[in-house]
Amino acid sequence: MNLKRLLLSIFSSLFFVGIYAQVKPSTARVGIARPRAVAEFRAAWIATVANINWPSRPGLSTAEQQKEALVLLDFLKDHHFNAVIFQVRPQADALYNSKLEPWSYFLTGKQGQAPEPLYDPLEFWVEAAHDRGLELHVWLNPYRAHHKDGNEISEQSIVRTNPELVVKLKEGYYWMDPAQKGTQERTTNVVLDIVKRYDIDGVHFDDYFYPYPSYNLGEDFPDSTSWSAYQLGGGKLSRGDWRRESVNTLIKRLHRAIKKEKPHVKFGISPFGIWRPGNPGSIEGFDQYEQLYADAKLWLNKGWIDYFAPQLYWPINRIPQSFPVLLGWWQKENTMARHLWPGINVGADTGYRTVNETVNQILVSRGMLPQSKGVIHWSLSAVMRNVNLSAALLQGVYRPQALVPPSPWLDSKAPQPPVVKMMSQGDDLTINWVPADVNDAFEYVVYYQYGDKWSYQVCTRKTRSITIKTISESSKQPLTQVGVSAVDRLGNESKWNALPTNQ
Repeated sequence: MNLKRLLLSIFSSLFFVGIYAQVKPSTARVGIARPRAVAEFRAAWIATVANINWPSRPGLSTAEQQKEALVLLDFLKDHHFNAVIFQVRPQADALYNSKLEPWSYFLTGKQGQAPEPLYDPLEFWVEAAHDRGLELHVWLNPYRAHHKDGNEISEQSIVRTNPELVVKLKEGYYWMDPAQKGTQERTTNVVLDIVKRYDIDGVHFDDYFYPYPSYNLGEDFPDSTSWSAYQLGGGKLSRGDWRRESVNTLIKRLHRAIKKEKPHVKFGISPFGIWRPGNPGSIEGFDQYEQLYADAKLWLNKGWIDYFAPQLYWPINRIPQSFPVLLGWWQKENTMARHLWPGINVGADTGYRTVNETVNQILVSRGMLPQSKGVIHWSLSAVMRNVNLSAALLQGVYRPQALVPPSPWLDSKAPQPPVVKMMSQGDDLTINWVPADVNDAFEYVVYYQYGDKWSYQVCTRKTRSITIKTISESSKQPLTQVGVSAVDRLGNESKWNALPTNQ
């Protein structure tokens, strides 16, 4: 199929999706006279380990790193995403200025060496993301001490400074022993250091807890020293339960510590997509409960997280690992009504089937999780390279801009609406606003009505005015009403008044 026919097929399949997205604001939420912007989490992972997404290679200059970062962030903004999951701790090192761990090899080409000229990449990413209306969630690996692609082990590596916490795996990785109190202290201190010093929106873990068995060539995790100490101390749990309890303790501890420091910072985890084979009955595959010692179902049941993003990297119609079947099972386990935003994998193929599968998974998620819609894409580079998918997202399911859904268990108080003024000049109307509290407004939504149709535009935190036409260029209908709302850090949107444009 040639490119022209492919795009024609994609857009034909998305025609009704696009139409729905356009009219949805004017019919949203029964009982509310005026529209509200779509709420949907639209995020992508940006991996720094092995330079998967950023920077393109170790040792780039500061200017080159920043230029590459802005290309990625501009893409997200232009394609109507609203969040980025940015990896800042790939192997017990840092892509930020840390006194606890060394600068990352994947950043500068030498672990412990700062970027030149000196800058703080995380600070840069946070500010640039927020300026584009994107949340930034820091993604950390809690236990990986050294990646097999991480070059030589430096004298500043935890492998050298704290060998008592680390074990070597046969595939070339080094791993912190999760059962060691020193491991839990270190990871907790690193997380809280970031939460305290940076204006982040979330803390994120992926699926790496105890390592995948292949990392040790199928042999058991080499933690005999800590296991023997546990037994000698009178421990009664089985070895598997003891390992799971070590991970559970860290997850519960971090959730409490993050909330104590900054209640608005969300804690999210993206575990392997299958809890255990047979859950539900048709599901087959890897057992993270027994192999990674990750009781992800418990964390969701207990509400120790604010959002849960199981990696459902399988097609809808693959029966042993069906996307909607697994999503439905996780939904039933979401007893504390947290955000459930599945991770989806677009793959490398740019053909119609991959594009259609991705769009359909987004639509399935919307239908199954109407109270808190959203997905996370693995990974950003895969989306950017897939021109057909990027076009399908922007022209279809992501055509209207979207706000991040609110988290009412953290905060449900909406900000005060801004004060709005208008000035007409010829065919243009300039809408100006002043926030009631600039510290309680992360972004703004400008609503405007042509004829009987409402539309809206989401504006970033520093925007204070926009100019629109008094006559719609497409429908030729006159502009009749406008309004502006404020949205806080947790997605709570203020009330807003519809003001006539002829006042």
